[in-house]
Formats: sequence, C-alpha cells, structure tokens
Amino acid sequence: MIRDLTPSIKSLILDMDGVLWRDDTLLVDMPAVFRQIQNLGLNVVLATNNATRSVQMYLQRFEGFGVHLESWQVVNSAIAVGYLLRQRFPQGGPVYVIGEKGVRDTISEFGFFHSDDKPLAVVVGMDRQINYEKLTKASLLIRSGVPFYATNPDKTFPTPQGLAPGAGAIIASVQAATDVEPIIGGKPQPTMLQVALERLGSPANQTLAVGDRLETDILGGINAGCRTALVLSGVATLDDLNRSDCKPDLVARNLSQILGM
Repeated sequence: MIRDLTPSIKSLILDMDGVLWRDDTLLVDMPAVFRQIQNLGLNVVLATNNATRSVQMYLQRFEGFGVHLESWQVVNSAIAVGYLLRQRFPQGGPVYVIGEKGVRDTISEFGFFHSDDKPLAVVVGMDRQINYEKLTKASLLIRSGVPFYATNPDKTFPTPQGLAPGAGAIIASVQAATDVEPIIGGKPQPTMLQVALERLGSPANQTLAVGDRLETDILGGINAGCRTALVLSGVATLDDLNRSDCKPDLVARNLSQILGM
C-alpha cells in the first residue's frame, strides 16, 4: 500500500497505542515490522500522545519486544510541551504538573521542574492518581493568570477492560473549571510532528503519519502537512471514518498491511 503513494514515502511517523500494541497486547510482529521498514529503506520516528512513559521507558519497552531504537526516534506529547515551554521561558524554572513520572522526567530535560511555588505554567496530562486537590490547585493557578499547557486531548485511554478516561478528560475538567483553553503540545496540534519531521530530515509530503485515531493522529498529520494512514487496529472504525470529515490517504487493517507484509 505504501508504495502506491506519490510522491514516494521516505519516512514514517508511527503512533504506538492502537498501532503497535494495545496495553500489553502486541498488534503486529514487532521485529518483522521493523525489519520490513528497514528493507523498504524508510526512516522512522515513533510519535505518541501518551506521555505516561519517558523516552527511556519507551526504549526499554521496545528492547523487550526485540527492537532496538535510538532516543531521537521517540517523541511524545510531553516533549512537545517541553519545546513550547522552552520557547516561552528559555530560562526554565518551576511548573505545576498534573501528570505521571513520564511527564515530569521529560520536562525536566528542558529545564523545568514540578513546584506549586510561583510556577511559570501549569502542565496537565494523564494522571492515574488524579484527585480533587490537584484539580483545585491547577484551577486556582490558572485563574490567577498562570499559563495553561496540556499534553494531549485524547479523551480515552485503551485498557484491557475497554476505553478508560484519558488525558483529555482530565484536561477538560480543568478547562471547565477555569474557562481557559490550554496550549496543547500533542496531536492534533502540529508541534510534535514538526519535531519528528525535524529529526527525520524528510519533507512532510514524503512522510507518512500512521495512527488509529482520526481526531488526533490523522488530523495531526494533516495539520503538519504529512500524508496520513489510518489503521483499524485501535480506536477508530470504518463507521467513524464514514462520519468524519477527516480523510486519510490510506486505510488499512493494521500497520503490516500498509507495509505490504
């Protein structure tokens, strides 16, 4: 399928949840998929809205699946937030974080650390230990004028039991409490994919962004100028596609089909 696109594709930007795995269940033969990517002469970056894991945590997970990646090949929405924060606050400093270890570790690489003492910004992401105290603190800071940043708007998070509340659900509650719209780092905003394109060094129109969500992965790819491919191995269904104005260049059962396996 990928060979049918014109101009020819030189690089891939792959989502993870719903494309490579669902929770701890693999959706493709990982070593075979990455061998095929190499055989096709494609460069690849993994770009996910899921910021619960740091880059190092993702690299370790791939090693466990028999795939070796370099750190530059993994981008998540917390990295995109770090880029945005550093553009606004180049000196770094305190930020109030609702988020897990992956978010805190990632933004620390950009010179920011979690604190509720005169923070430069509030950063909200997925937090499975969320409570009313955290929501209240974030809301009061934002209402006092502190800028509001968010990792990603994904309303749900895939689990073995089904779709659970995601980062977007937490972000929506803070937005409702403050009447302030956040600055979003992840898809569908183009920042994260622009970071991926910079690392790949390939033109957007020769880069295929692959994902399982129309409203984030596919729209994000379109916003960044990339070609796009929807896989039906995750969240989106054909019914969702038929109802949506967001149309990918390719639609496939899974990543393996896109790669001609």
